[in-house]
Amino acid sequence: MNSMNKALLIALLMTGNTLLADNGTDGVLTVLQADDLTVVFQGEQIYRGHCASCHGSELEGQPDWRVRDDNGYLPAPPHDATGHTWHHADDQLFEITKYGPGVVIGDTSYKTVMPAYKGLLTDNEIVAVLSYIKNSWPAEQREWQEQINGTAAGPLDQGTAKDNKGTLLERLFK
Repeated sequence: MNSMNKALLIALLMTGNTLLADNGTDGVLTVLQADDLTVVFQGEQIYRGHCASCHGSELEGQPDWRVRDDNGYLPAPPHDATGHTWHHADDQLFEITKYGPGVVIGDTSYKTVMPAYKGLLTDNEIVAVLSYIKNSWPAEQREWQEQINGTAAGPLDQGTAKDNKGTLLERLFK
C-alpha cells in the first residue's frame, strides 16, 4: 500500500466511516463481476448508453468534479483511477447507482443530477456497468478496493465479505 493510500485509510479511520462491505441499504450484499469478461462487455455497452455522456467515454469524469457549481451540484466524478470510485465497496457502489447517493448516505436533501437507476436499469445491468468500471482500474486500485470489500487476502482480510461486518477500524483490531 503506497503512502497516499495509507493516508487515505488513516483519514477514513479517523472519521469513523464504515468502509467495508456489508448488507447496506437494501439488506443484500452485491458483489461485482469485474473478471467476467462477458459481464464487463455488457457493462461497457450499457455505460456508453447511460453514463458516458456525464462520466466520459474514457471514465474521465467532468472538469472540476470536486467543486460544486452555483446551484450546489457536483460535476460527474471520474470512474478511472484518478477518481474516488475505487474507494467504495462493491455493494455501496451498487446502492449509490440504484438508489442514489442521498438514500445511501441518509440525506434526502443531497444535491445530485445523477438519477437513481432503480426502474431504469435492472440489478444485473447495474452490476455489469460497475463491473466494467472496476475492470478498468489498475491492479493497485483493484487490490485496495478488494480490501474494502473484505475479499482480498492480505493484512485486513478476516474471511469473506459476508463474514466481515463493522468498520475497518473494528476489523483491524479483531
